[in-house]
Amino acid sequence: MQITKRNVELRVNDSLMRVYVAAPKAAGVYPGIVFYSDIYQLGSPIVRLANYLAGFGYVVAAPEIFHRLEPIGTVIEPDDLGRMRGNDDARRTAIADYDADCRAVIEFLKTESAVSPDKIGTLGFCIGGHLAFRAAFQNEIKASVCCYPTGIPSGKLGQGIADTIHRVSEIKGEMLLVFGTLDPHIPEHDRQSIIQALENANVPHKVLQYEAEHTFMRDDGYRYDSVATTSAWSEIVTFLQRIFAN
Repeated sequence: MQITKRNVELRVNDSLMRVYVAAPKAAGVYPGIVFYSDIYQLGSPIVRLANYLAGFGYVVAAPEIFHRLEPIGTVIEPDDLGRMRGNDDARRTAIADYDADCRAVIEFLKTESAVSPDKIGTLGFCIGGHLAFRAAFQNEIKASVCCYPTGIPSGKLGQGIADTIHRVSEIKGEMLLVFGTLDPHIPEHDRQSIIQALENANVPHKVLQYEAEHTFMRDDGYRYDSVATTSAWSEIVTFLQRIFAN
């Protein structure tokens, strides 16, 4: 399916937030996806992932998660300095601000003529996986895909300690978790803590675990694993299609 690409601006607490929107070119009404990047924001690898998902029939809205700290359009380089910069931006962002951004993107999707307002989901990578997990607390979210989500058991997300692991019972939709078993940022203990929390809250979920490293779906780095990525995408597309079938 061919897609269109555009940038829109949303105001959140008087901060201008750029949102990259990829959508099917064919006229119609589609599910909407709140799409979260990793700490490097909307560089080419993340945009390619957003475009790929849009091609399966989704209106994908990807906000710049550090818009309060970085100039519009900033792409942080995925090197040592960029990692320090991105992690510092993450630490300096209030958790309430992340949540406000989520609400703004959901409201944007609900007003889009190409989006079915009762078919909204979320997908994210790394810190974006954590943000997608938090997005699941919103009533509109029917499906959440969290790819190697960092900081959930520890509460590491922004300023202070995030209460994410303690709010799992608020999730109304279904969850798909994608992990790499070689990922030092989400060790086995953390993976099991997340899974156990979902089970204790009776949240419908599926867990995918690949013998892969952190950010294995990002195609510009040495940790990229094409086989695991292809398998994960197949599962993700099937998961979303099932939930949004009707």
